[in-house]
Amino acid sequence: MRRRVYGIALLLAVLLCLAFPSFATGAQAAETKLDAKYAKYEHFIVIDKSDNRLYYYEEGALVKSFAVATGKKPSYTPEGLFSIREKIKNRPYYKEKIKGGDPKNPLGDRWLGLKVTVDGKTSYAYGIHGTNNESSIGKYVSAGCIRMHNKSVHWLYDQVTTGTPVLIRK
Repeated sequence: MRRRVYGIALLLAVLLCLAFPSFATGAQAAETKLDAKYAKYEHFIVIDKSDNRLYYYEEGALVKSFAVATGKKPSYTPEGLFSIREKIKNRPYYKEKIKGGDPKNPLGDRWLGLKVTVDGKTSYAYGIHGTNNESSIGKYVSAGCIRMHNKSVHWLYDQVTTGTPVLIRK
């Protein structure tokens, strides 16, 4: 009987997490609370490399969280406070000359380009984008960008504006 009750409780917990991906309890809730100094922003994104999740806030309140993929090595995805520099639909993948909108394009069809400044050097090579490899989400597999499920990045793309701050941390 106990096993059955435990099994039902576990099943309900799993269903809650699936139905409400941004559902957080206990320690998770503390980790997803936005630092007060960032709560003033209309939109704010936190990418936590330790659990490969992106947290989207509006005026300091958590709205949604998403599973993401980050760098193969911890150093590949830079850490710090950056911003959304550009928003592009169907961005080409220049490295392999793949046109935007092509199903072979590893960037998916939405690109949120980041302005990343580390040690006084600025780079525009990093972004939050979709993928043509949905099974990579949740893993450490990228060359440094933040990958999202295409459906998730479509939603995020519609919410944010250029200039939105992005905090990447462990």
